[in-house]
Parts: sequence; C-alpha cells; structure tokens
Amino acid sequence: MSYAIIETGGKQYRVEVGRFYDVELLSAEPDSKLTIDKVLLANLDGDISIGQPLVDNATVEVTVLRHFKAKKVIVYKMRPKKKTRRKNGHRQPQTRIMVEAINLSGKAA
Repeated sequence: MSYAIIETGGKQYRVEVGRFYDVELLSAEPDSKLTIDKVLLANLDGDISIGQPLVDNATVEVTVLRHFKAKKVIVYKMRPKKKTRRKNGHRQPQTRIMVEAINLSGKAA
C-alpha cells in the first residue's frame, strides 16, 4: 500500500492514490491538475523515505474536483452579568482534490 504525507494550507494530510481529500482553499480551477511538492514522507510499497523536512524528488499529482464551503461553525460569545451576547457563524472555503499519483525519484504509485 502506497501513501504519502503532504503539507498544504498549513496542515498535514496522509494521502493515498485514488482517494479524494478536502483541503484548505487552493487557487486553481476545477478539473485542473496540480503538483504538490511539499512531501514529508513517502511510502511506495514498503520503500519508505522520510524527509528532513521534505523528501527530495518526491511529488504528489492531484486533480482539483471542486470548491465548496465546509459545514457552518457557530461562534457564540457571552459576557456573564453584562447582558452581552454575540452569535456568529463561519463557513470555511475548501477544495476537494483527487490524488492521481505519488512520484518518488522517477517511480510512481
């Protein structure tokens, strides 16, 4: 089983080929191809490469499926004994990506 740990949007994700993931908003059009080169760890059928901090010659090719907003998060602030209440909602913009291939020094998974 091949997988990689990548960093995008300030977060780290464990990704596998053929699966989709929801990441922070990327500036790419839907149905476009991207190459993520911030690979922290790559495992190609037992051949493990650990980066310090990044793995050299390792990339992950992804396809942008769509942009959307995440579920609403309610932010409620109240100051006791002051009759002050504030309720806000927030929906984080996200991008759904499909992992097409994991490349490590010319080998692909």
